[in-house]
Amino acid sequence: MLAISLDGRLAPAAGGAAQLGGTGDRRALEEALAWADGALIGAGTLRAHRTTCLIRDGERQAQRVQDGRPPQPVALVVSRQQSFPREWPFFRQPLQRWLLTPPVATPVPSGFDQRLTLGQSWQETLRSLAKAGLQRVLLLGGAQLCGSLLAEDVVDELQLTLTPKLLGGSHHWLPTGPKGLPDLLAEPGAWGLERCDRLEADEVLLHYCRQR
Repeated sequence: MLAISLDGRLAPAAGGAAQLGGTGDRRALEEALAWADGALIGAGTLRAHRTTCLIRDGERQAQRVQDGRPPQPVALVVSRQQSFPREWPFFRQPLQRWLLTPPVATPVPSGFDQRLTLGQSWQETLRSLAKAGLQRVLLLGGAQLCGSLLAEDVVDELQLTLTPKLLGGSHHWLPTGPKGLPDLLAEPGAWGLERCDRLEADEVLLHYCRQR
């Protein structure tokens, strides 16, 4: 679930926190968050924004509670780093915070409700999350995290909001470099178009499903 520029950037060339999407993108984001049990966010994205995305709509929150779920999906921070500044707004947001890290023998860092060990593969990690009750997982970014999941072909759906901007620079929504993605992802029929909506401010929402 990403908002990107026409040239595939997540942020301006100068970097930093970026909010590319408008009202329609925000509405689509809330729909996705309401569906999810947990939302993956990379450490770099968290450092840039110092917050994560929340469901603001009270009716969506109430429906989740009625369904026996918390008002917000669990924030799943993927990081090699064990601690973050507690003064960040992230630690005051009304949701559970889980940390996904390589194996360590230290206590759960302050500010986090749980810590899960990253598996040898994303398939293993996603199975562990499912066993912990988080079966529907949303990916919020950033690029390195998106690339690592796509490299293992464990992404079932891609939802991208194209915004009418050209930004340039190095902040692509996928990592650049000599190592590409699996050839299977580029084969004809690998992705099926589920939805294509024109949003406000000339933005376009594209929703593709992986055809396996």
